[in-house]
Amino acid sequence: MALRVESAGVFEAAGVPVLYCGVGKVNAAIALTQALSRYAQAGEGLPRVVNFGSAGSRCHAAGTLVACHEFVQRDMDVRGLGFELGVTPYDEAPPRLTFEPVFSLPAAVCGSGDSFATTGVDLDCAVVDMEAYALAKVCWHENARFACAKYITDGADHTAADDWQRNVHRAADDFLQLFRDIEKAKK
Repeated sequence: MALRVESAGVFEAAGVPVLYCGVGKVNAAIALTQALSRYAQAGEGLPRVVNFGSAGSRCHAAGTLVACHEFVQRDMDVRGLGFELGVTPYDEAPPRLTFEPVFSLPAAVCGSGDSFATTGVDLDCAVVDMEAYALAKVCWHENARFACAKYITDGADHTAADDWQRNVHRAADDFLQLFRDIEKAKK
């Protein structure tokens, strides 16, 4: 999760460790890379990385939980050099990262960017956040399994900031249940 407010203390109360990666793609990539490197240094296999967090959407109503298994970088814009929106020039990773679906929730493509979205997005994505693409890309590079569920807090519009503040904590119990479901499935 990016922020402690997204877990509302329920993970800590349940004794489930959480990596809080901070806001934005750079913070997310650094935090996850450091965490995964500890597994490599210990000679252990990589765990499934599970990202829970808030997102805005103009397609899904506030209060909806969605599963994201496709990720795009909504603010990578090098169209001035002839690249399509969302394409990182000369990058070996595909512009749309895809992972095996894990959650039985409505699916949504997640567009991550280093801005809190309050206007429309020019890239094809149903939800917008600020970290999932970066986390997915670290997992893609490290060949780690990745799962992501987002709680829609707002409509990514002019009221998004107020709506996010009011709703960000509301999915914590649902996130914990999704986590427990994954843990049960491993047994």
